[in-house]
Amino acid sequence: MTTIGELNERSLHRALKERYAVAGTETEQVIDGFVTDVVADGRIVEIQTGSFGPLRNKLTRLLDEHPITLVHPIARDRFLVRVPDDPALPPTRRRSPKHGSVFGVFPALVSIPALLAHPNLTLEVVMTVEEEVRAPSERRGRWRRDFTRVDRRLVDVIETHTIASMADLFALVDARLPETFTTTDIAAAMGSTRSLAQQAAYCFREGGVIEICGKDGNTLVYRRVV
Repeated sequence: MTTIGELNERSLHRALKERYAVAGTETEQVIDGFVTDVVADGRIVEIQTGSFGPLRNKLTRLLDEHPITLVHPIARDRFLVRVPDDPALPPTRRRSPKHGSVFGVFPALVSIPALLAHPNLTLEVVMTVEEEVRAPSERRGRWRRDFTRVDRRLVDVIETHTIASMADLFALVDARLPETFTTTDIAAAMGSTRSLAQQAAYCFREGGVIEICGKDGNTLVYRRVV
């Protein structure tokens, strides 16, 4: 039996599960040997705040018989909450200058890009406002003041992007790409780093919406799959 287990849930996962567990739904139901987050009208809702890799086997086993909505939160806005060394002092809270976008799903999606083509799988990217809680790291040295993330808290849900196929994700950048393009062009279209664009290109290739058509030096050149 595969399960996350309520005792191991982080705040963000728990809060999103509560949002999806509306009247008439069931939570923590065992289906084909796997514990699911939410079941509503026969549809399984799985909430994954990190990589989709740990869900690969579960999704592969369940998708042929059950429709599944895979929910992935991305913080468009984030507040950093730092817990001080002294428990008598209150935590500090500041707004992060970084902002997430729907394209932040690619680091998680690289684990299962081909599965997005399955007709029973729908991906929902939930754009959120979050608090990221950081506490002093146990491994820091005497003169180092390292902090590590210990929790993510949901503050608000801004919008939800429903993705039924890789073509839906590619459509968000397609109009801003030339006829043939590289990951540099994808990065410009997404307003992201080249590293994220490389992950996107891999997902698009595995999803069958783009293909390699040549090289420019050591750089791969892509085109759309007609």
